[in-house]
Amino acid sequence: TRITHSSITRPRSAATRPPLQYSIVNYDKSSMKLQFIILTTAIQILSCTHAFLPPSISTKKNPQIITRPRYSHKYEYNTADQDAFRPLQKQQKRHHCALQLYATSRNTIPQEEESPSQSKSTNKPRRTISNIQKFARLPVWPAWNGALIFLLGKVFGEETAAKLEDEWGGRVCPNFFSDDIQTSPFIMLVHHRHSFAPWDPLRYFQRNFILQEGFPAHPHRGFITVTYCLKGGMVHRDSLGVKQRYGAEQAVHGKKDVQWLTTGAGVLHEEMWDVESSQDQELYQLWLNVPSRHKLDDPKVELLEEGTDMPIVVQEGDDDDEHVITKVIAGSYGSARASIETLSDVTILHVQMQPGSTWKHVMSESHRTGVIYMRRGSITVGSQRVAPHHTAYLNSYGDDLIVLNSDDDDADAGEADFLLLSGAPLEEPVAARGSMVMNAPMEIEQAYVDYQAMKMGAPWDPTLTDEEWQKHVEQYPSIYKNTR
Repeated sequence: TRITHSSITRPRSAATRPPLQYSIVNYDKSSMKLQFIILTTAIQILSCTHAFLPPSISTKKNPQIITRPRYSHKYEYNTADQDAFRPLQKQQKRHHCALQLYATSRNTIPQEEESPSQSKSTNKPRRTISNIQKFARLPVWPAWNGALIFLLGKVFGEETAAKLEDEWGGRVCPNFFSDDIQTSPFIMLVHHRHSFAPWDPLRYFQRNFILQEGFPAHPHRGFITVTYCLKGGMVHRDSLGVKQRYGAEQAVHGKKDVQWLTTGAGVLHEEMWDVESSQDQELYQLWLNVPSRHKLDDPKVELLEEGTDMPIVVQEGDDDDEHVITKVIAGSYGSARASIETLSDVTILHVQMQPGSTWKHVMSESHRTGVIYMRRGSITVGSQRVAPHHTAYLNSYGDDLIVLNSDDDDADAGEADFLLLSGAPLEEPVAARGSMVMNAPMEIEQAYVDYQAMKMGAPWDPTLTDEEWQKHVEQYPSIYKNTR
């Protein structure tokens, strides 16, 4: 029986909740039926207990909260309930061996994933895919393009819709990572693909009455935003008094196509589409969590330059057309290392594979989190194919990740383009709401109190000129600017 977290109520305290009792009977053939009934009930109770107990309880960094590692504000228990968990944990250990005698398969009792160190073989296995997911794609900028692509996808298939989106634009896909799958320290990945055609008769109405072309001033605290422009660009202004123009159009932006914003203790920023540089816009925005000791660092924003801050590795194949390009945005690939300080152990790689090519990456042993997002084309990892616009989650153990271009036998095969996120889980509680990411709900509440008190700055109208915006920021700056 599968029991979801949403169906489990908050446990009562140890004083009011009756103790959980198990019945273990002797192995007697004459009472097999009765034993089987009791066994099944015990396993179901144990499964229920396993479902709502936090997988790791640590109070070293924050003794006031015990939570699940991701988005754990949904499953919080205060320190008064900690003692209530201990009897359950002790009884689980006491009866676990007895219950295993009756288990008929690995699926009967939840099993921990076997690590390479537990394997008899000294060689670590290759990384494989544990799960593949497809998130909803929402129509916007322009919404009518996105709606048409949705309808055509229902008729001609999702892969045709993916190609149309790549050509036309008009959709956004937020990948909201859940706590059911290990994705720490990555919180969310959003893929934008939009078009702002000057001849669009509805664009004026949408821009002035429905949705502005970008993201007006809004607050952040406690994490990092990584914005990677693939087409077009962005214009950034913030409450630190910083203005930046960056993107993929080298004639306008140079080679600075990635913005790394450490939100720290708090900052307001505005990101508007740079429609003057290009009518086609495409980017990734990644929310990257940071260790609790860095949650209240000074906010800062940096632009990363391709080739200088982000090395490019080109691997030639046997055929001149069989090559792979790897862009190291953060972390390392082989001997190539990006310059950005990440605050935790993470790697972000953008990989482009020609038909018939193979890509290999030796993943760090500490990188138990691995996520692949497929932008274009398809790939094969092991025996599993990852289609365009799908998100694949890698198993936690292994070293070599070997990726094949899936369509190498297809006469119409094209480029395979994907983003790889890997990192060491932070093993800390996470509380996230709106645009804040902290470790406890009380810290989220405090973040919004500080925002309302204008400690992070005060929002401004996106139509302000640069001179008007600068005066506004001087009057209402973020108090966390260069505090140390």
